[in-house]
Formats: sequence, C-alpha cells, structure tokens
Amino acid sequence: MKRTIPFLLLITALSGVSGYLMSKASWIGRVGITFLHREYNLLKIWWQGGLAVLLVMILFFILQSAIENKLRFWFAKFLHFLLLLAAIGCMYLTYDDFTTDFSHHLLGSRFHAGFYLAWGEWILICVYFLFMPKKKKIAATDINKKEQATL
Repeated sequence: MKRTIPFLLLITALSGVSGYLMSKASWIGRVGITFLHREYNLLKIWWQGGLAVLLVMILFFILQSAIENKLRFWFAKFLHFLLLLAAIGCMYLTYDDFTTDFSHHLLGSRFHAGFYLAWGEWILICVYFLFMPKKKKIAATDINKKEQATL
C-alpha cells in the first residue's frame, strides 16, 4: 500500500498530461474530429481525454493487481511480461499507424505524443508489477504463536 498510492498519483498525473497533449491536435485534425469522427470529440477537451486515459489505466491496474494476488508467483510474472510485450506492441502499432495513415499524420506530433504517453503508462504498470515483490501471507497460526511468545 505504501508504494501503490504514489504510483497511482503518478499515473493520474501522466494521464492528465496525456489528455492535454491529445487535446492539442493540429487545426486540420480538430476539423476532422469535429466533422468526420465525432466519436473522438472527447479528445478535444483535455480533462475528458485525460479522464478516459485514467479510467483505462485504472482498469489495467486492477486487472494486473488481480493477476498478482490470485495467481502463483511465476505464472503472474509471466503474464505481466506478456502484457508488457502487448503494451510495447500496441505502442509500435500506434506509431506505425500515425506514420503511414495520412489522416492520422495530420493530427500533429503533440497529439501523437499523448497516445505514446498513454501506452507508456501501461508499460509502467507492467514494470511495476513485474518488479514488485510478492507479499508474504501470514497464517493465523503464526500470529497466535507470536502473541503467545510475547506473553
């Protein structure tokens, strides 16, 4: 718990920055979002884009936390590694899409940086769980033995 709250605060701050960067699309990109792709209108307002990124990152955090708590140590670490590879792959596919699709290329570099930062947040979550030590479970009998030893 000591490490979780500062990490979630970091993810929240990075989500805000990501939302801000995504709201800074080029003029032609904003026109395209307004008239052609209305489903992306939330990306034009920084706090709405940041909130959307934050909600997705919290879902990833909860999913990976459940993996960490419910599965065996090595299998959980293996799944976190696979998710890390998936996040890196998604970042590459986003880069490839932004460089090859002309309409996405018109959105501008700040918009692109916002998406790269969002994928980077997921990579950070994966690395956090990969290197987080496993919590030791204390059995009730161990607690009783410690209490009896102090008496």
